[in-house]
Amino acid sequence: MREENLSLRAKYNITAMFYDVLDYPWERIYRQWRPFILGDLRGKVLEAGVGTGRNFQHYHDSVELTGVDLSDVMLRKAAKKAKKANCKIELLHDDASVMNLVESNQYDWIISTFLCCVMPDEFQPMTLKQFSRVLKPGGKFRLLEMIYSKNRKIRRRQDFFTPFVEKVYGARFDRKTVQYIEESDELEITSKRFLKDDVYLFIEGIKKG
Repeated sequence: MREENLSLRAKYNITAMFYDVLDYPWERIYRQWRPFILGDLRGKVLEAGVGTGRNFQHYHDSVELTGVDLSDVMLRKAAKKAKKANCKIELLHDDASVMNLVESNQYDWIISTFLCCVMPDEFQPMTLKQFSRVLKPGGKFRLLEMIYSKNRKIRRRQDFFTPFVEKVYGARFDRKTVQYIEESDELEITSKRFLKDDVYLFIEGIKKG
């Protein structure tokens, strides 16, 4: 684990204790998207930033899932949900920008929901490099992130919540995730679209080669 990520882990070890309750208002929206994002996946899947495991119940029973998270407290919460999931799940306490515990060229899919908007910009190229390393050639990825809206009304609401979101989740709306993927030599974006307003950006892509 990178030393610079220790503070983020400490933040999430605290947030994890009340995360599901705190996040409930937004989860009412997110749970409508999870079947669409996850339901058609097959094969070996790596989920980076599993959190408390809210995605688990939406994976097909044939999936072999590896879940990675920076927070050991989050992983303990996720382990309880993993017992009720239909697919096989292995949980790893690892840093997504390093992934020392994950072997190369192993995965058909990488999934990440709201990881990159939490991750500081300087770690994103490192994380994308790890994504390309652990994906099989032709392997695919799906990322769901939040960005700043160009709608003034929505932007004012985001500005109001920004201090809270950054303090509790470490998240920001100004991450450069798309730019970093476009600059990658090994990953390629195949589609981008918004799931709600111009805030919730759904990114799909593939490992070149």
